[in-house]
Amino acid sequence: MIRLNTLTLQRGPQRLLDGADLTLHAGQKAGLVGANGAGKSTLFALLRGEFGPDGGDCSLPADWRIAHMRQEVNTLERRAVDYVLDGDVHLRRVQRDLAAAEAAHDGTAIARLHVELDSADGYTADARARKLLAGLGFLASQMELPVGDFSGGWRMRLNLAQALMCPSDLLLLDEPTNHLDLDAILWLEDWLKAYPGTLLLISHDRDFLDAVVDHVAHLEQRKLTLYRGGYSAFERTRAERLAQQQQAYEKQQAQRAHMEKYIARFRAQATKARQAQSRIKALERLEELAPAHVDSPFEFGFREADKLSNPLLDLSEGRLGYGERAVLQQVKLQLRPGARLGLLGPNGAGKSTLIKTLAGELAPLGGELRCGENLAIGYFAQHQLDALDPKASPLLHLQRIAPGEREQTLRDFIGGFDFRGERCDEPVLNFSGGEKARLALALIAWQKPNLLLLDEPTNHLDLEMRLALTLALQEFSGAVLVVSHDRHLLKSTTDEFLLVADGRVQSFDGDLDDYARWLVDYRARQVPVNESPAVGDKTDKRAQRQAAAAQRQQLAPLRREAEKLEKELGTVHEALAALETRLGDSALYEAARRDELRERLADQASLKAREADLEERWLVALERLEDLQRQLEEVG
Repeated sequence: MIRLNTLTLQRGPQRLLDGADLTLHAGQKAGLVGANGAGKSTLFALLRGEFGPDGGDCSLPADWRIAHMRQEVNTLERRAVDYVLDGDVHLRRVQRDLAAAEAAHDGTAIARLHVELDSADGYTADARARKLLAGLGFLASQMELPVGDFSGGWRMRLNLAQALMCPSDLLLLDEPTNHLDLDAILWLEDWLKAYPGTLLLISHDRDFLDAVVDHVAHLEQRKLTLYRGGYSAFERTRAERLAQQQQAYEKQQAQRAHMEKYIARFRAQATKARQAQSRIKALERLEELAPAHVDSPFEFGFREADKLSNPLLDLSEGRLGYGERAVLQQVKLQLRPGARLGLLGPNGAGKSTLIKTLAGELAPLGGELRCGENLAIGYFAQHQLDALDPKASPLLHLQRIAPGEREQTLRDFIGGFDFRGERCDEPVLNFSGGEKARLALALIAWQKPNLLLLDEPTNHLDLEMRLALTLALQEFSGAVLVVSHDRHLLKSTTDEFLLVADGRVQSFDGDLDDYARWLVDYRARQVPVNESPAVGDKTDKRAQRQAAAAQRQQLAPLRREAEKLEKELGTVHEALAALETRLGDSALYEAARRDELRERLADQASLKAREADLEERWLVALERLEDLQRQLEEVG
């Protein structure tokens, strides 16, 4: 188990934990929550052994294997699949030792290392790494690319895959969903639910926490409090505790006021002096109960637009994409005041393309886009964080778009986004991603939009800010079109979903649970993003199912062949492992057993030849299967 006993952690002058206690048993899955800067990541570093506690004890089993998601990438030349395999350090060591033993023709070492390789599931490692990459959204062709070819967000996915690849007893994940889309998050949920070890997870995604963890450790006021259940249960339990604390506080204040009144009245009277002194001591001993500060540091709203148009925006027969390449075809979308739309769809299907077109960043390749006379768009996307002036403060950013406004009015407004005091006047150069996102949202909120186009607005935002944004969107009277992997935000702020897939934008008749099931079917069909399927009535859906069944029928023989070869290969691997165990017996190398040794080595050579043949045939079968799948997709 993990046991923290009266733990004190300090970074520079700041004390992050002071006398904190926590016990996590093996196999438990806990979410670690708390304000930004409270010390969550520092606690992870302590558990990884990067430094010791400043006071108290931190203990966990000495033989536990710890895996964590790195935040940096320093091997840009490695193939993506090899980079993920590097996460299994023990496997890589065995493979290196085996290569050296084979080069030295050391039969004893070869036999021993093959046994180790088998116990480390080395024969299935490549397939497992590719399965992890596929679940996180990588195409088969991308798995062969060097790490340096990927953007920062996709490199973080590689780091996550590497952490999942590592066999572990304790898995530490710090914001693993930050760079994932909804599809990958749903896959990761299933993976973590099946993870047999102990999990400690930092996340600002409440639905993700609810799905994965069975406890929540709350870091607040330099203490750790463990709650049973997911994040929703934590919120309910904590709210009840704070309500009780508030009642106790109010009762204490009344008691304190009565004591102070008594002291003030009788302190000067000799006959009452002893009673007054006893009240003073009791007052000093009285436990200091902090008021229940449940208010978020964020309090803001989107300023109401002066005028509205109806419709605000009308796109008909839209052909959308980049250059000459169309991503979406025949898009018809009309946005009216009060519309609340969430965009769903696989990664790369065209959600951001649609939003960029509506925002005016991309011109339609075809069709007509008509904007209302009074249209005022508030557009949020991650690239806008980089467009902020690094030398300007939050206040100066706001003053530039509101030059005639009183400074105090602007300070009050930006304070609702938790830019207060000195932070309001500091340049954004060293701001975190969350602070930059808050500033970008503040600039949008000030400008009185009547249409909000939000592309992943919750990236880098903590739970308190996500809640404040949710409340602000609920009060917003204009139209909202949002892409987000935060399911709580989608469920709380949208009335309708649009599905972006297969080159089309269409209404999605269902909720997020229905979408999760749709995704499973979509992945099974392996429909390419740019395909144009028949949609709409029952006949079209039946045709889709029939086409999918026909594809499966064509693929079945090749898939059976690949599975048969893989099974035979597994049998050969088992026979080789058993044989090499026998070859590891030092007595076999005695002179009296020379003939037996010769037979065993001949058997080994035969099995290795059989193994090489099966591996080659299996890879060819897989390649043929992939080629046929690709051909079917192109024809479809």
